[in-house]
Amino acid sequence: MSGQVGRSARIVVGVDGSPSSRAALAWAARQAELTGSTVDAVLAWRYPAGYGWPASVVPPFDFVGNADRALAEAVAEAAAEHPQVEIREHVVQDHPAAALLKAADGAQLLVVGSRGYGGFAEALLGSVSQHCVHHARCPVVVVRAATPGPGTKP
Repeated sequence: MSGQVGRSARIVVGVDGSPSSRAALAWAARQAELTGSTVDAVLAWRYPAGYGWPASVVPPFDFVGNADRALAEAVAEAAAEHPQVEIREHVVQDHPAAALLKAADGAQLLVVGSRGYGGFAEALLGSVSQHCVHHARCPVVVVRAATPGPGTKP
């Protein structure tokens, strides 16, 4: 996924299905529309730490299929708002921060969501976004999900 001379500009965005990642994808699609870039939407997943227990203990779960569906749903939403933007889907089995840094190699921009929890925690970035801000080789934009104002419905 590295950028090459003569290819269109590329924006990488991390997607995990959360409101902040959907806001990041929407922001990336708007930016791509303005700059003529393509968007690489990346969803990274890992087996839970307890995975590997006997099959009788852990209920069956389709990790890859679930990740594919979550990413496709988020991309469909963004593509409906920005149909002229090429959004490519990438589901990878890796730690999210590592996957995003790899995908962003050669990109013009990396966009990630931030999960604030209110109060003092709002001033802090999540671990993935913080890692990306400190280690990415390209500019990083951190997008927060819109929060409803007083008197509005969430």
